[in-house]
Amino acid sequence: DEIPTVVGIFSAFGLVFSVSLFAWICCQRKSSKSNKTPPYKFVHVLKGVDIYPENLNSKKKFGADDKSETKNKSAIPKNSLHLDLEKRDLNGNFPKTNPKIQSSPDPENPSPKHFEERKKDSVSPDSLKSITSLSSEDKQEKLGTLFFSLEYNFEKKAFVVNIKEARGLPAMDEQSMTSDPYIKMTILPEKKHKVKTRVLRKTLDPAFDETFTFYGIPYTQMQDLTLHFMILSFDRFSRDDVIGEVLIPLAGIELSEGRLLMDREIIKRNVRKSSGRGELLISLCYQSTTNTLTVVVLKARHLPKSDVSGLSDPYVKVNLYHAKKRISKKKTHVKKCTPNAVFNELFVFDIPCEGLDDISIEFLVLDSDRGSRNEVIGRLTLGSSAEGTGGEHWKEICEYPRRQIAKWHMLCDG
Repeated sequence: DEIPTVVGIFSAFGLVFSVSLFAWICCQRKSSKSNKTPPYKFVHVLKGVDIYPENLNSKKKFGADDKSETKNKSAIPKNSLHLDLEKRDLNGNFPKTNPKIQSSPDPENPSPKHFEERKKDSVSPDSLKSITSLSSEDKQEKLGTLFFSLEYNFEKKAFVVNIKEARGLPAMDEQSMTSDPYIKMTILPEKKHKVKTRVLRKTLDPAFDETFTFYGIPYTQMQDLTLHFMILSFDRFSRDDVIGEVLIPLAGIELSEGRLLMDREIIKRNVRKSSGRGELLISLCYQSTTNTLTVVVLKARHLPKSDVSGLSDPYVKVNLYHAKKRISKKKTHVKKCTPNAVFNELFVFDIPCEGLDDISIEFLVLDSDRGSRNEVIGRLTLGSSAEGTGGEHWKEICEYPRRQIAKWHMLCDG
């Protein structure tokens, strides 16, 4: 009888102890949660930017109440927790208070003075102000300035490019008189290195501050590479507008001394390539009885390379317009790695009106690219108001209905 009694007493004491311990742990957790400070906002470490870029300009701090922050704003030391997320480096850390001589105090957000010290051909503040005060004719010639930095990491064998900002871009939207710019960057002659920034809405002075790191590039090959920046304006309802481009040959640029801040004027796109876009062989036949237009995309020849590295993967997009409004569209299959493509694809369009006076047809030769948006190689327009061979071809099919007429046409810039 004594053994069951002792076991019952010990069981009762163990139960009371377990309940007390559980209650104490719950109280400790509750008190720790109430005293815990709110966490920082997530920072995109790869690009070095906040995932909410629209909040960067507000310079919002964390770790203190708004009221106490405004009162003690001047008394906050630079090395305290009240630091701006804009000043983080590539690893998500804050910069040290004693920077190196080669870099500016804020390497990710340098002032225009630091660009002037590192590069002789940098734009002075007076010239930047003059960009905004130019006449309408001069604004068409001036496409703005691109600011960026280059660096080579010898430990990781990585090439680091930071696209900082662009200033004085032209307005591509005539209604709002602004642009939605973004930048595509390619390392030539290797086509595989292609990146692009995010789109910044309604600004002519976009501050991207995005960093791209390319691993596995030996330093001995850096002198053979060329950076190609394409500045575009996003358009939700049609193709993006090309503002201009910047080409930076790395030959003669010394990257062994650390980060190099640079700026270049944006030039008009494809100034060097506008003479040769290739040719397209098109066959047309107008059936007046059925009021249909038969289009055969036969061949393309002498197409230019998509870049310095290799051949294009062309295909043709066919758009039918009635009174400048697109009413139908077709496209051919993609032909891989060839400047002389054979398509032989037939399309039949129903004409919504009698005759071809208000009808025009557009051919876009594009380079298929899975990694980014397809680039336009060349363009051809056929219609009554078209010039050159496009107008002559259209006139012939109107004069000789039910006859299949084929002609070669030179492509123009896209």
